[in-house]
Amino acid sequence: MKFAVISFPGSNCDNDLYYAIKDALGEQCDIVSSKTYNLDAYDGILIPGGFSFGDYLRSGAIAKLSPIMRAIKKAADDGKFIIGICNGFQILTEANLLPGSLIKNTNMQFVSSWEKVKVVNNKTMFTNNYKKDEIIKIPVAHGEGNYYCDQSTLKQLQENNQILFTYQDNPNGSVQDIAGITNKKGNVLGMMPHPERAVEDILGSKDGLKLFKSILNHKVRV
Repeated sequence: MKFAVISFPGSNCDNDLYYAIKDALGEQCDIVSSKTYNLDAYDGILIPGGFSFGDYLRSGAIAKLSPIMRAIKKAADDGKFIIGICNGFQILTEANLLPGSLIKNTNMQFVSSWEKVKVVNNKTMFTNNYKKDEIIKIPVAHGEGNYYCDQSTLKQLQENNQILFTYQDNPNGSVQDIAGITNKKGNVLGMMPHPERAVEDILGSKDGLKLFKSILNHKVRV
């Protein structure tokens, strides 16, 4: 498979993702500028963490206007898998590719810690390599990771099994402890924890690698 890691001005986890895919997963990967208009050459799109455009206005609010976003929306419509991590999650909600929004943590502090995360739904292209209700260890690092949605949206997320990950010890105040969700179609994932920082034992955990291996498993099955 061939992955694209989108780099916006202010992205700071693009290289982490690049090496997670290239070295830990062993697949092809390119870092692609947010000024690019075409992503047809790639099987999947990864939107990294960081502070795109300095997080001015709101996190992801300016990034959603970048040329690359039209290509990302086309890829989503084409059924390609898309993962937004941390700032990438914020960009996907700003672009209406995922419901809800990410607001400031309830304690108004930047949180950087290892968290226990529960795999709520393991029947997806992103989680099939996990066991249901498996507790995994993945780091977070954000100031605006508090996932919010109205009750109607929350009900839809629950009924459609779109909630993939929840926190065991909610670090930011997210509604229903939500750490990661997909779109209704199931091919766009947004999550605040950083799986790319948990792909080797030397990093403290390999639990994030299972997420990327799940995508390969799904590709083989279809």
